Amino acid sequence: MQTEKARFSAPEWRFTRWLAESPAGTPDAIRQRLVAELFGNLPVFYGGLIATLVGPLSVVVFKPSALFIAWLAMEVIICAVRLTVLVHGRRAALRGEKTWTDLHIVMALAWSANLGLGCLMAILSGDWLIATVACVPAAAMVGGICFRNFAAPRLASAMIALSLSPMPVATLLSGEPALIGVTILVPLFLFSMSVSAFQMNATVVSAMVAEREIRHRACHDDLTGLCNRAHLVTQLDERLARERPDGLALFYLDLDGFKQVNDTFGHATGDRLLQLVSEQINASVRAGDVTARLGGDEFVVLADGLDRSAALALGHSLSERIARSYAVNGHDCVIGVSVGIALAPAQGRDATSLLAAADAALYTAKGRSAPAVVLAGETIARAPSMVPAPQAPLPRPAGLHLSPT
Repeated sequence: MQTEKARFSAPEWRFTRWLAESPAGTPDAIRQRLVAELFGNLPVFYGGLIATLVGPLSVVVFKPSALFIAWLAMEVIICAVRLTVLVHGRRAALRGEKTWTDLHIVMALAWSANLGLGCLMAILSGDWLIATVACVPAAAMVGGICFRNFAAPRLASAMIALSLSPMPVATLLSGEPALIGVTILVPLFLFSMSVSAFQMNATVVSAMVAEREIRHRACHDDLTGLCNRAHLVTQLDERLARERPDGLALFYLDLDGFKQVNDTFGHATGDRLLQLVSEQINASVRAGDVTARLGGDEFVVLADGLDRSAALALGHSLSERIARSYAVNGHDCVIGVSVGIALAPAQGRDATSLLAAADAALYTAKGRSAPAVVLAGETIARAPSMVPAPQAPLPRPAGLHLSPT
């Protein structure tokens, strides 16, 4: 049901937190999705609402006593509150506002308790037609409870217990021998459905975790965890599509001296060095900025809200953090970095143009005797580096360039 933009608040009360608690080790993103699922499955909710109102209404029509009328009135009130909380929650989540998750859980318990209370009164009335009309919907609701609340198996078990437990109690109090089977079967049914709720939860959580891992791998570099080329281009296209993409800066980074480290100390050391560099890049940017590895020793940073001076400042900050000596697998690995910067829309209004402009600026930076930070179309600003760039770089065509791994 849930869109990626809808965010539902986690329960805050100790009891409701316990009822909705996810299995140990569940990632936070999955926990949030599980909370969101408590507000989902509207067709099941509407079906249950209608079914539970038809039962009390039919009982009142056939046996209009004060107790049954009060039961119907309570059912109407509970259903109205639950529907209000549900609709508010879905709208508030889309707006980024707090949702009434604790109240949502409490009202689900109140609905189950009222359903069980009606069954108790119907059986004790001695009218078996009324008892059938009241108890059949309650028993039928168990499957819906289990399915709709798979995200919180403790809550599902509590709701099943509240709706079914009064039945065996009422059959014992009625003294009707023919109902002794209900006294035996209901606890067994309650136990089996509760186990099913926990098993369904485990299956769904495992599927969610697997789906999340697959999606992450499709969008991220396996070695560094940064975005890959495809995800970077997607992010770039989305930001360039805004009405005013001003302030969007693209930083193209290429390590100097990495090939020597890789050739001298081996690929394992080179891979670990790339991971350490990735950590430095992530430490240099703000929340919301995009960091990516395009392949080999080439990286990209996509940042919003930067003018020319701020972009150059961030370029130098990246260079200062990255260009240094790294202790990797017992080796001293010294590298530098060259940085090319392109600004939108001045250097491009589409991903291809902006990447090409940043790559051309990077090529200019690497053509110097020392690594530099270069803004596309402007002069070179020297960047601190611990190693010199190659004296005579091989010519390469303009456009996106991938270094060999």
